[in-house]
Amino acid sequence: MQIEDATIQWLMEGDPAIRWQVQKDLLDLPEEKCQQERQKVGTEGWGKRLLTLQDPAGTWAKGLYSPKWTSTTYTILLLIRLGLPRNNPQAHKAGQILLEKGFYTDGGINLFNSLSYSEMCVTGMVFKILCYFRIEDPRIHNIFEFIRHEQMADGGWNCEKPKGAIHSSFHTTISVLEGLWEYEQWYPAKKFAIHSIVDKAHEFLLLHHLFKSHRTGNIVDKKMARINFPPRWRYDFLRILDYFQARNSPKDPRMQDAVDLLQNKRKKTGWWNQGSNWAGRTFFDLEPVSEPGRMNTLRALRVLRWWDRNTPSHI
Repeated sequence: MQIEDATIQWLMEGDPAIRWQVQKDLLDLPEEKCQQERQKVGTEGWGKRLLTLQDPAGTWAKGLYSPKWTSTTYTILLLIRLGLPRNNPQAHKAGQILLEKGFYTDGGINLFNSLSYSEMCVTGMVFKILCYFRIEDPRIHNIFEFIRHEQMADGGWNCEKPKGAIHSSFHTTISVLEGLWEYEQWYPAKKFAIHSIVDKAHEFLLLHHLFKSHRTGNIVDKKMARINFPPRWRYDFLRILDYFQARNSPKDPRMQDAVDLLQNKRKKTGWWNQGSNWAGRTFFDLEPVSEPGRMNTLRALRVLRWWDRNTPSHI
């Protein structure tokens, strides 16, 4: 697909977190060039601001999972979405804290004193953090085995399973899948074992056309049809499309409804709006609400590029 020069120029006027991803995902520039720009994520703009807010102990807001959205977990997840280099020492320190404080006897992650079992949403999030930053520890593989064991019959995961849930959650499933994708990139030799569970989870989501009820065809939750950045723990149609884009997954006709929705949200300028923010504490807003959003425009355009050039699946 053709992207207008004015759109590229506008995107490149944004934060380093946007610029390096534009170079990589929209301009196909050499890896070395993209990485030069990526290094600035930790020294300029949004990334630098977040890193300077780290507590002396290595956490953020003196919390592991709460308060939302200024805690260690959510700050690191945002830094990952910005593309903070994997070797950042501040992030490694925080990741080690999450592992030491959160690794539970059942093999997952539990950051809550009120629970006597690992929480699957948080397990997926922390697993993503640990794998993205390549934090060497044998417990990483224990977490993978826990995730494999906790997969539900319909292919996904649900943090409410210990309370009796029998249907997978979109929210839990996307967090786990993003973690498994980072694990696969780190340990490609484990690809077969990873895909033995990932393929089932993909089918669960595709059965629902990514955001619809498989029974009625209606949108499961209208909030899933919104595009908010960062998504926090929430599932939405652009988040899952961007996940499939990152994996360079083959097209599936059951993705079409989500792609159509994405195209329908495009403004006459060729851009996408930022959308509203999820309620909670933040250190600062990345972009003005309900105005043209560079991060959403970047994500949308790379999804559409992937969609246009990809080979249809025969599923």
